[in-house]
Amino acid sequence: MKKPSATDWKQLAAMEDEDIDTSDIPELDDEFFNQAELRVPVKKPVTIRLDSDVLEWFKEQGQGYQTRINHLLRKYMEAHQSR
Repeated sequence: MKKPSATDWKQLAAMEDEDIDTSDIPELDDEFFNQAELRVPVKKPVTIRLDSDVLEWFKEQGQGYQTRINHLLRKYMEAHQSR
């Protein structure tokens, strides 16, 4: 991670389960799990031509650059589907 987390992980790890406020999260009952479906996105290997500086910029961000490119393309796609 490039940016340090603002979370106090030691304090969080020291908390008891009872001390965590989950009042804004609905309980998931048996009906939810009976109707739940596992959907794993299918990824296809492709060859894409990118400007070298664009590719290098993504790679400089560290591991997972292809996932970040995919995420940005998905956001672009979703923004243009709702028109």
